[in-house]
Amino acid sequence: MTTILLIRHGENDFMRQHKLAGWLPGIHLNARGRAQAEALVPLLESFSPEAIYSSPLERAVETAAPLARACRLPVQRRAGLGEIRYGSWQGRPLASLRRLKLWAQVQASPSLVTIPEGESFREAQTRMIQEIERLRQLHREVVACFSHADPIKLALSFYLGQPLDLFQRLTIDPASVSTLTFVDDRVRVPGINDTRASVSGGSG
Repeated sequence: MTTILLIRHGENDFMRQHKLAGWLPGIHLNARGRAQAEALVPLLESFSPEAIYSSPLERAVETAAPLARACRLPVQRRAGLGEIRYGSWQGRPLASLRRLKLWAQVQASPSLVTIPEGESFREAQTRMIQEIERLRQLHREVVACFSHADPIKLALSFYLGQPLDLFQRLTIDPASVSTLTFVDDRVRVPGINDTRASVSGGSG
């Protein structure tokens, strides 16, 4: 059996400012996010992960770092776990994006949307699933994967057999943990959005 722990990164100031961070460099955890990362350690250390993977973005790597130190494992960066590529939308306030016609389509039928100068939600989901499938073939125990809200929701939707257009119905809070287990070709989703290590909500 392989267990994949999908952990969202902790809080950062872009989230508090209600801006879409995307792949912008230099976005780090704030004090609350660092506290969330530390709070994840006793929750996840008990799983004895055999490997720790992370989105290459700083806020995800920084969330993974305390667990990596506790488990004496490296943080292996994987682009497949990265945030959706939001193209020309990244860095913009969510309030301004909500005024766009395309934003309404993102909420209603994201399977049809490609972000300007970015990727489609379907492409992002495929990328995330391919990465998870690669990792579960590499490991037979517990793997911790640090990622972002929308990619985690897209992955969970796929493994739940949920249409992509309904993925926004899921909630993934900062520093939350969701769990996938694989036995042969069967998958189970025993936990979604465990917020025991999270001390604040947000988006980004």
